[in-house]
Formats: sequence, C-alpha cells, structure tokens
Amino acid sequence: MSEPTENTRATISVSSKGTQLGEIVLRLFHDVAPGHAKNFTKLAQEGFYNGTTFHRVIPGFMIQGGDPNTKDLNKPETYGQGGPSQKLKAEFNDIPHRRGILSMARTNDPNSAGSQFFIVVEPSHFLDGKYTAFGEVTRGLGVADRIVVLPRNDHDLPNERIEMTVTIVE
Repeated sequence: MSEPTENTRATISVSSKGTQLGEIVLRLFHDVAPGHAKNFTKLAQEGFYNGTTFHRVIPGFMIQGGDPNTKDLNKPETYGQGGPSQKLKAEFNDIPHRRGILSMARTNDPNSAGSQFFIVVEPSHFLDGKYTAFGEVTRGLGVADRIVVLPRNDHDLPNERIEMTVTIVE
C-alpha cells in the first residue's frame, strides 16, 4: 500500500441490485487533511468499503456511506454506528463545505471519525471548521444527485441498497 500523494484519486463505483449507477471520482486533500486522506486510502486499498452502502441520504444536504455494518442486510438498525476501532484526530481546515466536498462523519466527539464519510450536494457552511473536509468530487456529482433524492425511510436510509466499491488511483 502506498502513501497518498497530491495525485491520489479515489473512484467510488455505485450500484443497486447489480446495476451500475455510475462512478464518483474524488481528489483527496493530502495537504490539508493528511491523516484523513491516508486513512481513506488505506481502508479503500484493503477493500474495507467494498459492499458498504450509502446508508443516509438527506435531500438538499448530503449522502453518507462507509459504515461496515451496512454489509449485514439483517441489521439496518445498526447502520451509521460502525467503523474501525482506530479513530482519527480532527483536521479541521479552511475548506468550505460547498457542493461536491468529501468530509468525514463523526459523533459529537471531534476526534471520533473512522470510516464513514459524506459528500455534500448543497452548500453546508454550518459544517465549516467543525468537520474535516478531506477531498472533493471531480467527476460524477450527478451520481450523488441521483442518490440523494431516492425514496427513503424515516431514518434517511434509502429504500433500495446503494452499494459501493472504492478504488484508489495514484
């Protein structure tokens, strides 16, 4: 596994019921959030994200994924609670949470991010300086736009499984 560089890109291949919905290509901000870029890269290279879902979608805000609990089809009540045991130290920065920004999800503890991430589909400046922005969508934001408006339950879980496979490109 290689260290992320300024050229590190990630591709999220998105599918539902075996049908490819498209790809979201990300540029990682190794310069302002090196710990988060490295963690995301490492998890992707290990296959951690493969088979996880976008488990939380909020129109006008964001899509969230990266929870390993979403691989278990029988326990949707645990979605949003999983992640690796290692937690990341916050790397708050000056990147505004504008449309297309990749940021880390966390609990109320600023140093609790692990694997869950979200992609902002509308400006969300109330998150600025409170969540670690560590990348941006360079291609495929339309895929996120299609995901965010899918029918969902009262916990913002899409009614259909939206699975991902994440690959790293140097």
